Amino acid sequence: MTLIRRNPRLEVWDPFASLTELHNEVNRLAGFRAGYTPAVDVVVDKDNVVAKADLPGLTKDDVTVTLEDNYLTIKGEKKNETEHQEGDYFVSERVYGSFARTIELPVPVDAKKIEAHFKDGVLRVTLPKSEEAKPKQIDIKVD
Repeated sequence: MTLIRRNPRLEVWDPFASLTELHNEVNRLAGFRAGYTPAVDVVVDKDNVVAKADLPGLTKDDVTVTLEDNYLTIKGEKKNETEHQEGDYFVSERVYGSFARTIELPVPVDAKKIEAHFKDGVLRVTLPKSEEAKPKQIDIKVD
């Protein structure tokens, strides 16, 4: 009797899901593991560009933030825990390793006023817009 692994995502055919599944299976069979890539949100409001990165298990000492030519770069390393050296893994899905995320900012920012805060595994970088990038009210004159 042949066993076929059930995959609920493939019950409704989606060509992209099928390709992703095939890619993951090839990587699994070849022994490849994807690197750690943190999720990042960037929000632009009236005065600031705010970037938030999910960095669970990291501290501020594990991360560096740089701004160069209007590109924000967040680099770091999520180190592998060495608590369980004995025994074989039954399931191992957590990803470790170095990462770097570079994001082109949509507007010029004032590099001297940038602030970064790290709390509960979330890095929040506030980048104030430069004065040139802020909207300006133009008075209309009546002739």
